[in-house]
Amino acid sequence: MVKPDLTLEVPDLSGRFAVVTGANSGLGFGLAKTLAAAGADVVLAVRSRDKGEAAIAEIRRTVPEAKPTIRDLDLASLKSVAALGEELVAESRPIDILINNAGVMTPPQRQETQDGFELQFGTNHLGHFALTAHLLPLLRAAESARVVTVSSLAATQRNLDCADANAQRAYKPMRSYGIAKLAQLMFAFELDRRSRGSGWRVMSNAAHPGLSKTNLLSGASYGREKPTLGARMTQLTWRLLPFMWLDVDEGIKPALYAVVSPDADGGKYYGPRGFYETVGGGVTFAGLPRLARSEADSKRLWRLSEELTGVAYPD
Repeated sequence: MVKPDLTLEVPDLSGRFAVVTGANSGLGFGLAKTLAAAGADVVLAVRSRDKGEAAIAEIRRTVPEAKPTIRDLDLASLKSVAALGEELVAESRPIDILINNAGVMTPPQRQETQDGFELQFGTNHLGHFALTAHLLPLLRAAESARVVTVSSLAATQRNLDCADANAQRAYKPMRSYGIAKLAQLMFAFELDRRSRGSGWRVMSNAAHPGLSKTNLLSGASYGREKPTLGARMTQLTWRLLPFMWLDVDEGIKPALYAVVSPDADGGKYYGPRGFYETVGGGVTFAGLPRLARSEADSKRLWRLSEELTGVAYPD
């Protein structure tokens, strides 16, 4: 089956308010810069203020009229997530765009968040689950808000054991990463179903960047003096097999389409239009893992996520 080539055009976003997690580098930075260039007021929600300041300086260098701002956010801490939510809610400005982008990938050994969750599941999924809940009043206050969650090709996992989502029995780095990205995808679809059913007027969809050249893949050391073996192998393939990899400007296109296109819809998943959704220009519909299509499994994950985070969405 030939997938359609979806047309991406970035409209004027003047007056729109956007929050992008992990916006100091990689895909998040590319998305924040593009939205700012289109006129949006963009919040860079980042863990490192120094890196955030450097990102803002780079955005202003290329887009002098941009007015991005920094907010502190550590998705591995539910306290930090709640603090950002309280801060933005207190300012009461409606949020038009929320991009759940930040993440960690494949620590060699199992690590935990500040709240005791496996680092990838806790940061990539539970942190964004809680953040979206805290910001839901501001999203509902916007005229037509969108929540875009960045998933991954690794989301094609055959099962999700809710009894061991924190990988306490057995930890395999890529398996746990895939589970976290699958959970994010299931969350995106369940959020859209609940929004439609409850009249929240918040569109939720998802996208993945194929194989993109970001420091998520190439630079993680997780406390070691040198990058991990996987990171070094990734850097090697960048040099030997450059055709396999997308530059950030190409990798952001599926998420950007989900954010700005008038033709994008809720409950959809977008990816690169290329060989096995890895390379090639353009945007198309991404293949859906079986579990992401299961409403029963998504509801089960939702209940678990509320229980673990202590954050409840409206009925």
